[in-house]
Amino acid sequence: MTTQTEASIDALNDLIENARDGEYGFTQCAERVQAANLKTTLQRRAADCRTAVAELNALVLRLGGKPAEHGTALGALHRGWISVKDALTPDSDRRILDEAERGEDAALGRYRKALKADLTPEARTLIERQMQGAQANHDQVKALRDALPA
Repeated sequence: MTTQTEASIDALNDLIENARDGEYGFTQCAERVQAANLKTTLQRRAADCRTAVAELNALVLRLGGKPAEHGTALGALHRGWISVKDALTPDSDRRILDEAERGEDAALGRYRKALKADLTPEARTLIERQMQGAQANHDQVKALRDALPA
């Protein structure tokens, strides 16, 4: 296996963990928002993350690697922190969207990091396309949040 292939598998597995965190985060947010349109949007974002995981898994396998099976420790820590905050403060759709935007900020950072690796052309193309989707998710969540009263 070439160094470029190994670097690609590592980057893709990092993004698999990231996308699993995103799926879980969007699902949790969808369960907590009150507005039906926000619930539907967040459920779609969770489905997008599931699709991203499937694409990343397939490419890792094509490259001869073993796909990551879980989310990240940082993602679990973030979810734990959100659970503590939930116990202390009431949910508001705006606050929930704040958390979703923070999650998308982290996702974008992981994509930027992945793109710095020495990637195969196929891995680079997939990561760039998925990063555009993560940016669109971020922008949509931010716009929805900004449209809500403070």
